[in-house]
Amino acid sequence: MKDQNVKSFTLTAMFLAIMIILAVTPLGFIPIGPINATTMHIPVIIASIILGPRIGAGLGTVFGVISLARATVVITPMSFVFSPFIANPLTNHGDWRAVIVAIVPRILIGVIPYFVYKGLHLFMKEKARPVSLFIAGLAGSMTNTILVMNLIFFFFKDSYADVLQVTANAVYGVILGIIFGSGLVEAIVAGIATMGVCSVLLRLMKK
Repeated sequence: MKDQNVKSFTLTAMFLAIMIILAVTPLGFIPIGPINATTMHIPVIIASIILGPRIGAGLGTVFGVISLARATVVITPMSFVFSPFIANPLTNHGDWRAVIVAIVPRILIGVIPYFVYKGLHLFMKEKARPVSLFIAGLAGSMTNTILVMNLIFFFFKDSYADVLQVTANAVYGVILGIIFGSGLVEAIVAGIATMGVCSVLLRLMKK
């Protein structure tokens, strides 16, 4: 039990260190048009599967706070949807709902992959573990993209349209383009990384 706790603490610290490194380098947030593609969700997904949903949710919260802080410090046209300290272009003041956009989906990144993996692993057994891990990674990444983009639409549709210079009716089409464009690429990368890293870590944890 003591050895298990040491392993969990060590891995948690490692994942946290990786997230900090990603946050302070261009690898964590990659600008693509009005949005940033991210790799910071990958350590959270892996931690969720290896260490469980509580630690995964904790690291997801850290990811959300980092995202909020970065949106406040590194100001872009879309910063207002992630930081309540940046003025909405239509209202000229910050909006507390940006905290929900920045943090809630990131918490769920640390929860959903665990249950997806456990469910698939129970159903498909040991031989299909790589498939279960890939799908869990895919699900964790798409959880982030789908929730973030839909919360932006729900809370900030008119402001988002103003930034993109499109009509409000066209906003959801843009959002779907992001989800099935860069979001799908992010998800595939996350699935591959999750499959590779978790296969090794699960064997080490078992030993």
